[in-house]
Amino acid sequence: MTNHGLLSSFFLAVLVFSAATATAQEGRKIRAGYASLSGNITPLWAAREAGLFKKHGLDIDLIAFPSGTEGMAAMIAGEIEFLAIAGSTTASAAIGGADVLSMALINDRLLTSLVVGPAIQKPEDLKGKSIGISRFGTSIDTAARIAIQHYGLEPIKDVSLVQVGAVSSAVAALRGGRIHAAILSYPTIIQARREGFREILDIASLGTPYAANGITLRRSFMQQRREIAANFLRAFLEAIARVKKDKPFAMEVMGKYLRTKDRELLDETYEFAITKYLKSRPYPSAEAFRSVINELAQVNPKAKGQDPRRFYDDSILQELDKSGFINALYR
Repeated sequence: MTNHGLLSSFFLAVLVFSAATATAQEGRKIRAGYASLSGNITPLWAAREAGLFKKHGLDIDLIAFPSGTEGMAAMIAGEIEFLAIAGSTTASAAIGGADVLSMALINDRLLTSLVVGPAIQKPEDLKGKSIGISRFGTSIDTAARIAIQHYGLEPIKDVSLVQVGAVSSAVAALRGGRIHAAILSYPTIIQARREGFREILDIASLGTPYAANGITLRRSFMQQRREIAANFLRAFLEAIARVKKDKPFAMEVMGKYLRTKDRELLDETYEFAITKYLKSRPYPSAEAFRSVINELAQVNPKAKGQDPRRFYDDSILQELDKSGFINALYR
């Protein structure tokens, strides 16, 4: 889904939910949401499954949302306190006036790959061909442009970009010959490989900073209930350490939430999302959010010239890090 037009959905949801928000917040559990069924969200699931939220004094309900739009709408309306979501969704909402920011960045790179069909045997073969993306102005679009430029080619001029909808739809488009290559993520990459398509570039390996997935909350909540935010982050950091050190546990958690017993899929997703790219210290950065701002500026003029530092606050993470909390998790 593009970021263009998301804000109207966000603030419509605020109007719908606002009447119920005051009573809903009284006497209920703290709520945390997520909008992605991928290995990147494993630490959030693991914090619940390992009892780490309770260990740090929190009674948490985890809520799955069908998309980032619904998740952010619930966040703005005060229906949830924490949300694991793309940095672009957080920045887009904040640019529109929402009181949201990121306090941790799970992934600071685009965890996607360029997967090609039989017509492309070497990178030079991309010239004159097409790459499937979800929508223009999305992180998938950004990843495609990075991949094309990596090979010394120009997007649109040398390689066309074709919108195919959801990432999972790209495999069908490859199969049907509608596109010659696609930007995919795990576990869709495994599905494509099983059908004979080849992964030729791990885009994350290029090292381009990007605020891919993070933990978002309302700025006002962070200010007024800082200890709850700190305890949530303590549990989350401990969960990161647990899944990094305990692969069988992490795969069990992934299997439960991804609803699969496919060992190959779980193993490869773990190695990619956890071993290779999950950060022990999930600091957000200006560089990662600057890439997001550049992406949003393609569809939202208000994004131009924005200071990327307004979209995150890493003060709690810094406090925990300086206290030795993170180091102690890996002893």
